[in-house]
Amino acid sequence: MTAEDADLLERLRQRLPGLETAGAAATTSDFDLDPDLRPLAPRRLTPAAVLIGLVERADGLRVVLTQRTADMPTHAGQVAFPGGRVQADDPGPVAAALREAHEEVGLHPSFVRPFAAMPAYETVTGFQVAPVLALVSGDFVATPDPREVAAVFEPPVRFVFDPGNLERHSRMWNGRERHFYAMSWQDRVIWGATAGMIKAIQDRVWA
Repeated sequence: MTAEDADLLERLRQRLPGLETAGAAATTSDFDLDPDLRPLAPRRLTPAAVLIGLVERADGLRVVLTQRTADMPTHAGQVAFPGGRVQADDPGPVAAALREAHEEVGLHPSFVRPFAAMPAYETVTGFQVAPVLALVSGDFVATPDPREVAAVFEPPVRFVFDPGNLERHSRMWNGRERHFYAMSWQDRVIWGATAGMIKAIQDRVWA
């Protein structure tokens, strides 16, 4: 692990909440840049969790990300952390994140050491997503489930959590302009809820 990676990992450990906060009420959302787009009536949100896996590769720490298949019912084709709904038999969000990562990209829990969790992130599609951060063994080799994952890729952790790489964009959505965060890495664009969760972590780490 490089000195820069070690410094960033220490910042993540020191400045992010502990695992006991996984599933706490959402403090960030898809509506942060467009509060006027938030529904007026309270919504019943579906609990979900994602695993933000930091893999110890030979050239440094990298972040596990997926490209969702084009026929998924929600967030089709988007870049996302491995994750999904919290099921009734999951002990909690951390267990759900581990289960989903195993199912989606073949990441066995024995390779994973969770160390932090962020308060949930509310998506425009009605999910309350708990981000769980974890160190992942460099022995991990992705075996994506083709029903859900079109590709797995690993940008450097220094790139993902560098605020200078995150931009604000906008596009028309349901006849109104919607603003969102995004970053480009090689031929992929990380945007929407995934970029929003990255922004929330950056704000904590570099505050």
